[in-house]
Amino acid sequence: MASGAAGGGRFPFPYAPYPIQERFMAALYGALDAGRVGIFESPTGTGKSLSLICGALSWLRDFEEKKQQEEAQLLALEDRRQEGEKEMTSAAPGGPETKDSAGEPDWITAFVQKKEERDLVDRLKEEQIRRKKREDRLEKIRHNVQLKYAAKRKRSEEDETKRLLQLSKEVLSEGAGVDVVEQLDHNEEELILAEYESDEEKKVISGLEDDDDDLEEEHVTKIYYCSRTHSQLSQFVHEVQKSPFGKDTRLVSLGSRQNLCVNEEVRRLGALQLINDRCMEMQKNKHERKSDGENEGKKRRVSRTVCPFYSYEQMQFLRDEVLVEVKDIEQLVALGRETKACPYYGSRYAIPAAQLVVLPYQMLLHEPTRTAAGIKLKDQIVIIDEAHNLIDTITCIHSAEVSGSQLCCAHSQLLQYMERYRKRLKAKNLMYIKQILYLLERFVAVLGGDVNQNPSCQAVSQTGTVLKSINDFLFQSQIDNINLFKIQRYCEKSLISRKLFGFVERYGSPATAVKTNKGSQKLAGLQNFLLTLQQGSDKEASMAQSPPMEAENHQLRTASPLMQIEGFLSALTNANQDGRVILNRQGTIGQSSLKFLLLNPAVHFAKVVEECRAVIIAGGTMQPVADFREQLLSCAGVDPARIVEFSCGHVIPPENILPIILCRGPSNQQLEFTYQTRDLPQMMDETGRILCNVCNVVPGGVVCFFPSYEYEKQVYTHWEKTGLLTRLATKKKIFQEPKKANQVEQVLVEYAKCIKRCSQAEGQMTGALLLSVVGGKMSEGINFSDDLGRCVIMVGMPYPNIKSPELQEKMTWLDKTMPRDAGQAPSRGLIENLCMKAVNQSIGRAIRHQKDFASILLLDHRYARPATFNKLPHWIRERTQVKPTFGSAFAELRKFHRGKADAL
Repeated sequence: MASGAAGGGRFPFPYAPYPIQERFMAALYGALDAGRVGIFESPTGTGKSLSLICGALSWLRDFEEKKQQEEAQLLALEDRRQEGEKEMTSAAPGGPETKDSAGEPDWITAFVQKKEERDLVDRLKEEQIRRKKREDRLEKIRHNVQLKYAAKRKRSEEDETKRLLQLSKEVLSEGAGVDVVEQLDHNEEELILAEYESDEEKKVISGLEDDDDDLEEEHVTKIYYCSRTHSQLSQFVHEVQKSPFGKDTRLVSLGSRQNLCVNEEVRRLGALQLINDRCMEMQKNKHERKSDGENEGKKRRVSRTVCPFYSYEQMQFLRDEVLVEVKDIEQLVALGRETKACPYYGSRYAIPAAQLVVLPYQMLLHEPTRTAAGIKLKDQIVIIDEAHNLIDTITCIHSAEVSGSQLCCAHSQLLQYMERYRKRLKAKNLMYIKQILYLLERFVAVLGGDVNQNPSCQAVSQTGTVLKSINDFLFQSQIDNINLFKIQRYCEKSLISRKLFGFVERYGSPATAVKTNKGSQKLAGLQNFLLTLQQGSDKEASMAQSPPMEAENHQLRTASPLMQIEGFLSALTNANQDGRVILNRQGTIGQSSLKFLLLNPAVHFAKVVEECRAVIIAGGTMQPVADFREQLLSCAGVDPARIVEFSCGHVIPPENILPIILCRGPSNQQLEFTYQTRDLPQMMDETGRILCNVCNVVPGGVVCFFPSYEYEKQVYTHWEKTGLLTRLATKKKIFQEPKKANQVEQVLVEYAKCIKRCSQAEGQMTGALLLSVVGGKMSEGINFSDDLGRCVIMVGMPYPNIKSPELQEKMTWLDKTMPRDAGQAPSRGLIENLCMKAVNQSIGRAIRHQKDFASILLLDHRYARPATFNKLPHWIRERTQVKPTFGSAFAELRKFHRGKADAL
């Protein structure tokens, strides 16, 4: 790794770091060294990613050096001890045996005392040999271009041989009169469930050939870095590449099969669950081939598909290539295609030897996914970036929802599947299928419907939302006597949802002609019934979902509802006190739904903080941090003494930002946007007058955030009627944030173009006004740097909908389980914190680098309350002015922007 002093001294850095970056790295180094749980805040634009990289990798470099020095000392001591023993043995060859007080000979006592030391020394020696072997191997690849392409060439030759063999077979089989119908029937074998042994653990196939034991390695001390999106992870990897550590850090990027699969046949399935199941099935086929070969004489078996990219030799080559040079997901996929090796499994084989593992949130925070990926957290470092929504993320990952349509559709599909293959299925399979059918029947009954009738045609007698504890829901559904853990395991191991999807693909699609063999007539009814179900649920899904999903994904979801239901069954295995089941009864059974809501995210985070050496939760805006301390860390059993907080200021000079809390408007109307007052015409008029004044003095782009899409639409319509919109449009072209995610990019491009055009033209139009929504597409992850955001306006306080049943349940749970804070109920604190988190995310969009400047207007006198004011980020709070009148605020705003224009 890169050399240079760390800890107390300077950190290797690509340029001279800002003082706040040095402080950040020193605090991070200290937290990792002391094994703390740290909450680190560094505003966007302060080079947080580089500070994390250089601080954490400096610690890892020093830790590895120290460890190797200690190992070398220990091994040297052992060598000296062995030399001494040899000399003593040769000096006294026939001496009498002495005994200790317990009557044991001295050599036995010494043996027992030294056994642990010897074991440790043996382990260290093995580690050294492994490390040396790995370093030599990677060094060879690094410097030998011939070796680099040898594996690729060998694979190409194998492919060519296979192709020629296939051509020969086709030539030979011509004119042999193969029965096409019979061949298709053989393919149907793949839809039948294999024999299932539920109560005994089968020997787990490691996926390694006997001579390939070097794919399995000890896990070295490493850093797991996770963020929300693949684009954020790719950005982080590029920062690593540019850093002083980029050349000699063993980094591996992990992703889902959806992102990493290079088998086009599997990729085409689209939905993640389908890709996962198909991949697992292909692996299973690979391992079953040997046993099939043994039985060939007894019974002719169908040839099962295996993945051509799942080759140990190629994956071993890919693993080494990944460790030699830092690569992001795109580069990893390109390498997989080039070398004909699976990037998904190849990257996993690289985990043990990697020093830095880059992965998405859910892969680290969801234990089954973590285990499946081969991630071992014991004594490792975890850094969770962009963690301002960590509590919500953990809650979402472990929550699940199923609609009445999906339940009825899954029941119908599974029933027809069982009827079709009843004679071919073993008793255990039939037993589990019947249990799943019963569960589906009971779930629909609890919503007030009949599973055997079309869900779109069944009206719900009592609409509304009911919340139940898990146990109450199980009792009411009359399924408390069913072992859900066993059902969950069966679904996972038998791949039933994949088989069912294949069956529906074959018989449930109108495009698929049913084969004209004897049993096929029975299936014609299934086709029609599934088609009506699918059309019904398609209609409902498009009504219920916003924005509507793409048609292709839509079909995949409705074609495999059992996959969604498996997630719900899994959620029901949570502890009774940690979650609730929401029965949402709407107009029809099809529109109704069952949702599992996780109330205590700490139960799933506890294992991470228990196992890891240190955990760092980092973000640009972590205020208010009380939620992390109380809801996540305290509930996860973290000792308060282990928690460390660090917050740094911004790199911009104080004169480059002007935050103002505005208490009154131009006509002296008090600004208080509560649910009761915000709809008043005078409040909407006052907001419009403020915007008109602001647009007169602020150049470039103005971004105005509203609490919701509905309120933004209401205000926009009101301004249209009063003519205020026309007045605004003389100074700024007006853009509205679209609700559909796929339209956001287009609006932003037009917005940026307009601002650029206006700055060059120097006419009456000075830029653009973007009406946006808190918590929408533009309040997170989008930068309004420089002219794109010279002023950010926040209309009112975006409190969450307090009438939401989910939020009410969470508030009740908090009040029962958390202590009061300074006389305030925990539920009240939650509402305040959710509001201020959303505000902080939105207003942080404007300042993105050291030379940037912007003004921030908070339109509501309630922001000046001390409890609310203190929840603003420190770097904004210390520069904020509270203005009781509009005149003084406007004068300050004009002076700020004129001063900046003159300086430019």
